[in-house]
Amino acid sequence: MNEELMDAVHALVKIKKVPESVVFEALEMVLLTAYKKEHGNAVKASIDMDHTTGKYHIYADKVVVSEIDPDDEEGINKITVKDAKLLNPAYEEGDYIRIDVTPKDFGRTAAQTAKQVMIQKLREAERGSIYAEFSGREGDIITGTVKSSESRTIFVDLGRVEGILPYNEQIAGETFEPNQKIKCYVLEVRKTTKGPEIILSRTHPGLLKRLFELEVPEIYSGTVEIKSVVREAGSRSKIAVYAMDPTIDPVGACVGPKGQRVQDIVNELHDEKIDIVRWDEDPAVYIANALSPAKVISVSVWEDDKSSYVIVPDYQLSLAIGKSGQNARLAAKLTGWKIDIKSESQAVQEGVLTPEGESEGAFDDTDDILGDIEAEGNTEDNE
Repeated sequence: MNEELMDAVHALVKIKKVPESVVFEALEMVLLTAYKKEHGNAVKASIDMDHTTGKYHIYADKVVVSEIDPDDEEGINKITVKDAKLLNPAYEEGDYIRIDVTPKDFGRTAAQTAKQVMIQKLREAERGSIYAEFSGREGDIITGTVKSSESRTIFVDLGRVEGILPYNEQIAGETFEPNQKIKCYVLEVRKTTKGPEIILSRTHPGLLKRLFELEVPEIYSGTVEIKSVVREAGSRSKIAVYAMDPTIDPVGACVGPKGQRVQDIVNELHDEKIDIVRWDEDPAVYIANALSPAKVISVSVWEDDKSSYVIVPDYQLSLAIGKSGQNARLAAKLTGWKIDIKSESQAVQEGVLTPEGESEGAFDDTDDILGDIEAEGNTEDNE
């Protein structure tokens, strides 16, 4: 019996992935529940179990009294002095004693009740174990298998639990087949009455950051640092990177040999365009880089309201702004600066530049960078 019990405990620990102590706690509760089912819920009892051998004893906890009133509801938890002395002559009135009442067998009804208690207790323990495991993974990337789709919500098999990928966290136009592997960002882990709920995302900028950490050893090791990430999921994203060591090209590290590293990420995100730019502590240089793949002539910045005035060649204006303003919008989000983009012709009309391309001094109180500023951390051009 004890060997079978221990085998069952070890199996539950392995299958449910809950601590052995939790299984024994549940088992002790089950045995006490079964005992009380047969002898009444009012009975006071306790259990001692050896967690090594599985041997256990159930004890009835009683107080020694001179006599027991038949109408006393607590009579079941009392014993007369006369009966107590049969167990041990040293017992006196008022003593609290424990009597070994370990049954050889439990009745069928008691066993069924015990089984239900065991199932409930283990289910609660398993839910707690799953929550503890996944709550520590918020903000992390996770790989699962597409299980099903319902009302445009995708359910992802994560092993011990299903993850939920809501429609508003899916990339527009992206479709998945059942049993397809999928990488997601763990957005939130919620506690519910039905167990932990794992909310996933494919649109969060954190997914892109984690993918680069997986694909680029220099980022994982800390040699290259990701300073900022912005996304318009499914369309275009920008990521700013920096290396403390001037001999290391952070953009080249992210692009990888023959562009393979960034291409693997692009493939994972179903052809989302990714601009990798070099971060710079000089905001003017950083803004110029952020507008990649457009080339920039000059950048003027105002620190007070974090705004900038950018001049680009006439033929680069549409590229700098991007379709529906996307490139400029993402650059502004990436840098945290307002960006006003003008072509050379517009700058001349506004009196900012002379026809020869020289400054008219309109920005003498700003930090100007004039000349051909290349977006020095240019990107894997996915245009």
